[in-house]
Amino acid sequence: MAETYLTRAGHLKLQEDLKALMKQKTQLSLDIGEAREKGDLKENAEYHSAKEKMGEVMGRIGQIQDKLQSAKIIEEMDIPKDTVAIGTTVDLEDSDGDTVEYTLVGEDESDPNEGKISVQSPLGSGLLGKKSKETVEISLPNGPRTFKILKVSRTP
Repeated sequence: MAETYLTRAGHLKLQEDLKALMKQKTQLSLDIGEAREKGDLKENAEYHSAKEKMGEVMGRIGQIQDKLQSAKIIEEMDIPKDTVAIGTTVDLEDSDGDTVEYTLVGEDESDPNEGKISVQSPLGSGLLGKKSKETVEISLPNGPRTFKILKVSRTP
């Protein structure tokens, strides 16, 4: 089973999602029971809809349980100072002089709009293992780009 890297907040969110899905599963079980009592299941749209939704919920529950079982909490990992690794925040300057800040996370928590990029992304994987003040060239989907690593810090 593949390891899942999560921040403490990401781990908590998955646990909350799991609780909500378990409640939804319970309600769907009741809905299926009520629909079954109405008789002919071949033409019972409520029954078929509830069964389909139950399959989706059970699949998602299984995915979350697998992730939680294999989860490694980033904050508890031994990450070297000043080296880009999962759980670090990186300040970058591109060749145009623009600066940007990204936090490297596991793919489950990736959200570029919030400044969180996956270590599996082209940019994230290109930065892994690099140190502060290094200049790196990274192959991105739209071509190679050069970045200077201004600062590397641990995510609080």
